[in-house]
Amino acid sequence: LHWELTQIWLTIGADPDTRVAVVTGKGRAFSAGGDLEMVEANATDPRRLMNTLKEASDIVYNMINLDKPVISAINGVAVGAGLVVALLADISIMAENARVTDGHTRLGVVAGDHAAMVWPLLCGMAKAKYYLLTADFLDGKEAERIGLVSLCVAPDQVMPKALDVAG
Repeated sequence: LHWELTQIWLTIGADPDTRVAVVTGKGRAFSAGGDLEMVEANATDPRRLMNTLKEASDIVYNMINLDKPVISAINGVAVGAGLVVALLADISIMAENARVTDGHTRLGVVAGDHAAMVWPLLCGMAKAKYYLLTADFLDGKEAERIGLVSLCVAPDQVMPKALDVAG
């Protein structure tokens, strides 16, 4: 799915019938994060690691360069590349009980992907440093309170609200 997340924004951008994208997770999670086998393989294969880093960059830049609005409907836990999509969306709508974290520091690496760029812009440097260095989870209410997401709503209202905003 990591590679597919680099391509979907190009596909949406090229589709003349698409005016807005709404992205959400299936089931209880928005995004469960990376495969730990992939992380281990990247640690031992520099070529594979460079490819993963390029893909991570492509996800960010292809979303930023998309000239159509993206709305994220964060219905549950969001970590990893999915968290990139959730927070880089033009409008982010999060369930009160959903939780997000950038867990890079738990893997012994600095927060990457979007985090070093966009978290300080969304919620300020002090909160960004705190959450990125501690890898603490934030629920929807706290994420909205600090400005990390646009809106926090009841869990059953995430998709209806996202579709309403998209309309």
